[in-house]
Amino acid sequence: MFDWLFDKRKRKDVRLDHIGIDIHSHLIPGIDDGVETVEEAVAMAAKMQSLGYSEIFTTPHVMWDCYRNTPEIILQGVEKVRQAAKAAGLTIGINAAAEYFIDEHFNEMLAKGERLLTLPGNRLLVELPYSTPLMNTSENIFSILSKGYQPVLAHPERYTYFFSNPAEYKKLADGGCELQVNILSLTGYYGENILKMAEWLLKNNLITFIGTDAHKIQHLELISKSDKNSWVSKYPFSNEKLLGI
Repeated sequence: MFDWLFDKRKRKDVRLDHIGIDIHSHLIPGIDDGVETVEEAVAMAAKMQSLGYSEIFTTPHVMWDCYRNTPEIILQGVEKVRQAAKAAGLTIGINAAAEYFIDEHFNEMLAKGERLLTLPGNRLLVELPYSTPLMNTSENIFSILSKGYQPVLAHPERYTYFFSNPAEYKKLADGGCELQVNILSLTGYYGENILKMAEWLLKNNLITFIGTDAHKIQHLELISKSDKNSWVSKYPFSNEKLLGI
């Protein structure tokens, strides 16, 4: 009679070994809207290790109106997390890139050839405004490519202004931009419409990478219970293979 209750208690966390590497998270304390303490960062790294990840490339925001993070700030911060995780006995690799908001400051850094923190393969993780579309998104992607970077657009499923014309996603992909979907989107965390768009992008083979975009331990707890979404538990993503690691 109570088999459903016992089944729920026995349910294990989803395994993400097939993904291997997470390329999008916010685990450096106090520099953006992610974790606030080293202890939180280590707890999240431990949870990601338990889910099957072998490596993390954490990606703090670089958004000049809010988070004026430089490579020096980011690399110093990730080293503190790395050392604390090692002291805690974790074996997961912890590295850093950045999530660059495409704004005037970003375009200036790109034009001047300033140092930018990248994912393997010289991949540059970028994000767009949530509420108002840029007038020159395609031109920005071309500029990134022309500087020798491979652009990766973070969470395209969350830019709701594209929903009325999904062909814009294919235009970006055909223009050389890789797209990264959030696992959180596939849990329904951001709402039903964003879940549907994330699945539409996956069904249409427009997604290259899948990432957590975890900002806090509660995000990882939610992801750990996402076994009912076949895109998370069964789709043969391998960030490790795609990154050439």
